[in-house]
Amino acid sequence: MRITIRFFAAARAAAGTETSIVDVTDDITLGGLESVLGADNPELARVLERCSYLRDSIAVCDRLAPLGSCATLDVLPPFAGG
Repeated sequence: MRITIRFFAAARAAAGTETSIVDVTDDITLGGLESVLGADNPELARVLERCSYLRDSIAVCDRLAPLGSCATLDVLPPFAGG
């Protein structure tokens, strides 16, 4: 399965890019995808631990559940606000 990863804010800074396209197995979990994305980038791996995610615009939190078929995954680090 091919997924477009869109990085925002601190995740974008750590990844060094706004988007990335990855090919993964159909049964990959969110945690498994985090491992793939952070494998060669320890700074990104550290940021991903604190991120929330939108799978095709729907929130996903369970890092152990398979992602299922999706086209886009948005990586959203914690945002400061007030």
